[in-house]
Amino acid sequence: MYKQFLIIIIILVTTHKSVKGQDNQHPKWNTWATWGDQNNGTYRNPVLPADYSDLDCIRVGDDYYAISSTFQYSPGIIILHSKDLVNWTIKSHAVADITQISPEMNWDRMNRYGNGIWAGAIRYHKGKFWIYFGTPDEGYFMTTAKNIEGPWEPLHKIMGEAGWDDCSPFWDDDGQGYFVGTNFKDGYKIHLFKLAADGKDIIKGTDKVIYQSKGSEANKLYKINGTYYHFFSEVKADGRTVMMERSKNIWGPYTEFKQLSHAQNDMNSPNQGGIVQTQRGDWYFLTHHGDGDWFGRIMSLIPVNWVDGWPILGKVGEDGVGTMVWEGKKPVSGTKIITPQTSDSFLGTRLNEQWEWNYQPRADKWSLRERKGWLRLYAFGSLERNDNLTKVGNILTQRSMSTKANEVIVKLDLSGMADGQKAGFTHFGHPAYSAIGVHCDGKIKRLEYNLKGQVTEGDQINQNVVWLRSVWGFDGVSQYSYSTDGKNFKDFGPAYKLMWESYRGDRLGIYSYNNKQEKGYVDVDFFNYTFAGPQKTKK
Repeated sequence: MYKQFLIIIIILVTTHKSVKGQDNQHPKWNTWATWGDQNNGTYRNPVLPADYSDLDCIRVGDDYYAISSTFQYSPGIIILHSKDLVNWTIKSHAVADITQISPEMNWDRMNRYGNGIWAGAIRYHKGKFWIYFGTPDEGYFMTTAKNIEGPWEPLHKIMGEAGWDDCSPFWDDDGQGYFVGTNFKDGYKIHLFKLAADGKDIIKGTDKVIYQSKGSEANKLYKINGTYYHFFSEVKADGRTVMMERSKNIWGPYTEFKQLSHAQNDMNSPNQGGIVQTQRGDWYFLTHHGDGDWFGRIMSLIPVNWVDGWPILGKVGEDGVGTMVWEGKKPVSGTKIITPQTSDSFLGTRLNEQWEWNYQPRADKWSLRERKGWLRLYAFGSLERNDNLTKVGNILTQRSMSTKANEVIVKLDLSGMADGQKAGFTHFGHPAYSAIGVHCDGKIKRLEYNLKGQVTEGDQINQNVVWLRSVWGFDGVSQYSYSTDGKNFKDFGPAYKLMWESYRGDRLGIYSYNNKQEKGYVDVDFFNYTFAGPQKTKK
């Protein structure tokens, strides 16, 4: 009897361990029923299932700040804020006018898809925030501000040479600044430079190559307990991995190397990001992962375990290398669930921070003041004078989310539309996109569906107000519909598979253009975006 009882106990314990182990296994990619803050002191990855690529993160007091690349979108360099590394809101942008980088990023050229602002780094030094970043065509730039909301100083170019990326500054205890970056056009050699005293220039002739390997980039520099750590990633035979080298001298020699995490291709290689220490002394890695997914590169938070002086990312294996962790205890307790801004009723006099234009907009062709509580988008001709939305100026966008259920509803007032004008809502990317909108042809207004420039006409709209809607789920398949009363919706157009294009995930956008004459406008009453929240829906 005792043996039978012991066997039952063993079976129960083993089953419990198995179930617990299953809870810690990663979900099938892009099927996360829960994400972010679980409202019970824990979190689940991703902490943000949206396109926040090329992350870097710092802590200043009790506040965490992260930046993400923005490519050709304006304003550039999105800045996020958190109190716990799990719940994030959009705080500001660092580059108000991206034509400071190049005139190719203006609405009248639009010639930087896939390029523009790549990975950067944010630091806090001498009472100011500093942001450095690179563009593959123009070189390295920096800006600084006393307050995270700005104003940010006009961009200053610290290197005007193409072929560099993934940079980071570092200031040593004596105040001397340094700068690290990858010359990808020269075999991915990583160079270390001295910075000028004001941090606004690199000192030419001071550089030294401190590493080189296939795809070596994602650079960060840290000094921890008197040791200099150079963080980077590289491509090995099994995929992209996170690496580190260290030395007692910032110039090296860097003779100690460590792989911090495995390639983990089934998890889309978490690699670009920054490590940060909490108020309690714990360490975390804020990173992106994803490559080719319709929603872009999502944000995850991975605990850091220090082993023999190395920050191993995630669960430490028998080989001493880390693997992804999908859930854990929140770094800071007692904080509320917060998600980045999405919906907008356009009640203010400036655009909310979630919005980014495709390229620098034509400033005189939009307004939040001419009709209070509405966004007015004036129409003007596209660069190609056809229905290619990637050549249409003043498309206003924000990121889409990958959750179980997503819905966008946009309410438009068409009374200001002119002959030839087209306006509506788009799932935007380059070169692939789709859109549902209204075409004004003389006095007749009709629905139209635009699939990568191929237009299909629909029902006639005999009123001045119309609601446009898109719904999608994990599969990234969108179905458009429209309504004339805001309640009853009718499907229009075929289902559309959202796309990853030019290093970017799907975007949600509002557009207005007119290739017949520079005339007409559309007023947007609201943009409502709802999505499945972090916690699992209770039955």
